[in-house]
Amino acid sequence: MTASATQRAIDAIWRIESARLIAGLARLVRDVGLAEELAQDALVAALERWPESGVPDNPGAWLMATAKHRAVDLLRRSKRLERKHEELGHELEAQQAHTVSELDAALDDDVGDDLLRLMFTACHPVLSTEARVALTLRLLGGLTTGEIARAFLVPEPTVAQRIVRAKRTLSEARVPFEVPRGIELEARLSSVLQVIYLVFNEGYSATAGDDWVRPALCEDALRLGRILAGLVPKEPEVHGLVALMELQASRLRARVGPSGEPVLLLDQNRGRWDQLLIRRGLAALERAEALGGARGPYTLQAAIAACHARARTPAETDWVRIAALYEALVQLVPSPVVELNRAVAVSMAFGPAAGLEIADALLSERSLEDYHLLPSVRGDLLAKLGRLDEARAEFERAASLTHNERERKLLLDRALASSRPPT
Repeated sequence: MTASATQRAIDAIWRIESARLIAGLARLVRDVGLAEELAQDALVAALERWPESGVPDNPGAWLMATAKHRAVDLLRRSKRLERKHEELGHELEAQQAHTVSELDAALDDDVGDDLLRLMFTACHPVLSTEARVALTLRLLGGLTTGEIARAFLVPEPTVAQRIVRAKRTLSEARVPFEVPRGIELEARLSSVLQVIYLVFNEGYSATAGDDWVRPALCEDALRLGRILAGLVPKEPEVHGLVALMELQASRLRARVGPSGEPVLLLDQNRGRWDQLLIRRGLAALERAEALGGARGPYTLQAAIAACHARARTPAETDWVRIAALYEALVQLVPSPVVELNRAVAVSMAFGPAAGLEIADALLSERSLEDYHLLPSVRGDLLAKLGRLDEARAEFERAASLTHNERERKLLLDRALASSRPPT
């Protein structure tokens, strides 16, 4: 194997194994930052040795064994062992060798619980939303600081600072490396789901930059969602989120044209929708609904996406059902953005005037003052009603507010089209 091929293999292996590695180490050393350092040490060792010796038959086990030995050496050498003794009790204080053997064996245990603990730690509410996203992609997604920075179009030093501060905050706050129980579980699980969906949304509809979509981010979010669904199979909203992401991701290839230009939902070639992802999404939605109870926000949104997925043509879309589902979503999680989406569904089900009435009621919402999709939606509805001058002004305002270059061009093209007399 050539050096470049070995490097590619190491990169792929690290992306797959790093979360498992960090999770197992974090349970033992009780410090996410230290766990990542130990895992990185193992990666450096692989980069040094594998180009000469070749990639091992079981590279994940090799990385785990290397990290394990480094962890044990560190615990032997440093004062951390004394602190670990205090945490594990007086019985372990009496026998250091026993402690080391316990640590050695523990790293070989099933890592499912460890991955779940790592998710809850990286998404802890003590961290800012931006820090949660960066730390999750770093620890669980296996992304480098540079990859995260490029994905979210922020300077690499900014991302590096977020990650360093996040790990320091977790350490100083003494956040336990555990799965929360009881009442706290629901709130903490909500934070984990929010982070995963934020990552997916940034990939599905980039907020800034030159690209309309970033499929790699969607893939990272989907992988995390699928892992989480396997770890907590009885949580309906986890399956709801996975269903939503699978169904949305099924359209990715159809969302962009040959030159990378945006293609809106009703204009998409549905033959390009990924049928495997649709089947997976519908199956995940069935699992969420089979678990019973009231449908949560992700399951409701997945049900909306399912309406689109089941329609063979735009004309077959059940817009009345979609409008009803948005009404239920507004009741569950009142939000001006959800209400704006309901306006679109109502316009498709009952006519543009009905949708415009809802959209106009949102003009006084301060949170939407700089939200480009409000004037974009109003522009579309005004154009359908033949109020072309007003539509053009709305599209131009929307173009001035978006930070995505592809979207800006789309909106300006629509403004130009609204200025032409009908043919």
